[in-house]
Amino acid sequence: MHISVRRMSKDDVASVTRLTHQLGYPLSADEVSANIDAVLGNEHHDAFVAVDGDNVVGWVGVKHAFQIESPPFCEIHGLVVDDKCRQRGVGKLLIEKAKQWGKEKGDKKVRLRCNVRRTGARLFYEHLGFKETKEQKVYEIGL
Repeated sequence: MHISVRRMSKDDVASVTRLTHQLGYPLSADEVSANIDAVLGNEHHDAFVAVDGDNVVGWVGVKHAFQIESPPFCEIHGLVVDDKCRQRGVGKLLIEKAKQWGKEKGDKKVRLRCNVRRTGARLFYEHLGFKETKEQKVYEIGL
């Protein structure tokens, strides 16, 4: 297995859709395609895929975030590694790419959010040196 990381492209829609389903989000390929367009078309967002040969085996979405109450930071907005390729360094490579991208944007920190039910993911992030800084609830309302 030789993994490389590159910028996500429209050609990745089918693979990204499959991995997004593994992450627990049953979006259609058309919805994923529209989301890829929006991310790649925004100067404050980007997305990258991990590939093994021609096979996409993971993806990460990143955002240059700025808020009134804190300095700018890089935020990971989604990370998934194919369930057949986990524990082989793919996630670490994607995190490293997110860190590199954040540095290029001038960010000093990388943040991410992780569902409390994703125990394996939380352990993975802690193993890479991420520290839990906040616990919160997420609320939403339909429009």
